[in-house]
Amino acid sequence: MKVTEPPSSELSFSRPTDDTLLVSLAGNWTIGNKLPSADDVLAQIKSGSRIQRITFDTEGLTAWDSRLLTFLIKVIARGTQSKICAEKEGLPPGVQRLLVLASAVPERKGARRRSERDTFLAKVGVSAVDFCRSAVEMLNFIGDAFIAFVRMLCGKSCFRLSDFILIVRECGAQALPIVSLISLLVGLILAFVGAVQLMMFGAQLYVASLVGIAMIRVMGAIMTGIIMAGRTGAAFAAQLGTMEVNEEIDALKTIGVSPMEFLVLPRMIALAIMMPLLCIYADLMGILGGLIVGVVMLDLNMVEYYEATKAAVSLKDFFIGLFQSSVFGVLVALSGCLRGMQCTRSASAVGDAATSAVVTGIVSIVVATAIITVLCNVIGI
Repeated sequence: MKVTEPPSSELSFSRPTDDTLLVSLAGNWTIGNKLPSADDVLAQIKSGSRIQRITFDTEGLTAWDSRLLTFLIKVIARGTQSKICAEKEGLPPGVQRLLVLASAVPERKGARRRSERDTFLAKVGVSAVDFCRSAVEMLNFIGDAFIAFVRMLCGKSCFRLSDFILIVRECGAQALPIVSLISLLVGLILAFVGAVQLMMFGAQLYVASLVGIAMIRVMGAIMTGIIMAGRTGAAFAAQLGTMEVNEEIDALKTIGVSPMEFLVLPRMIALAIMMPLLCIYADLMGILGGLIVGVVMLDLNMVEYYEATKAAVSLKDFFIGLFQSSVFGVLVALSGCLRGMQCTRSASAVGDAATSAVVTGIVSIVVATAIITVLCNVIGI
């Protein structure tokens, strides 16, 4: 079987009159063929100084694509530079329409955005304005949450009990595995680091005091708060952000239901209730981790370790840890709900809201820990 190759592109010139250059296009003007250059037309224009017009003959043209359009645009542009008129009547109708579209809307000068680097003072000013705007939005949100809480105490809030129970289960029972693992490992780490130093002085028994006080007073609440910020706070932000994207929150406002009471309040109360319980559980797991190190590594008796922990830890430390955990629960819930309500309606907004909720929650926990620690030192507890 003999395969016939498609005809190649052909370009020829003639001079019907002294002031006219006729450009004849024939053959296959597609990407698969080697096409003539627009420089050939420019050479013909330069050779004939009296040329005032360029006309086209396409009777022998068999096929064309965007390569032909590119060629013609270059020829017309170079003819315009030489003040020569290019007549398009001899071109196929489809080519004429595409040329009209290509030259219909010329680019406006200055339309392209120029990349300009902001100065240092401009960046500082923009950051300061954004911080002030964010602080105002946060204060408004906290105020609305407090009003919703007061309305709940007065029996005027509206949220479903079934939703509240579901949120309590998500914040409590479903968080036990990760809280157990992290708290146990933190207790192990504290006991191991303390044992390495205390063994130098023969004071291995004080590992129980170190782990007990650290876990019950500070570390149990902090680790639980960080876990819930990464787990529950991000979930709250993703849930409310998705509702904002789907315009469900706007629907609640339309029917007269307050999103603050229906969505934010049950989440805040549920996390504030469950955080102290999770903190108690984290304290026990951390002490268990220290017990494992004390019994296995330091050869301490379990009863001896228990009595040392009991003597070191007081109810004052226990209640300080519970108070911190309650504060952390409210902060994590507010951070997650705030970022979820601030979510914009775009494809990546929900992920950005979840990330921002985690960062805001952890920063709030650290700042609250520092403030509570200083206040306890000032009060003397």
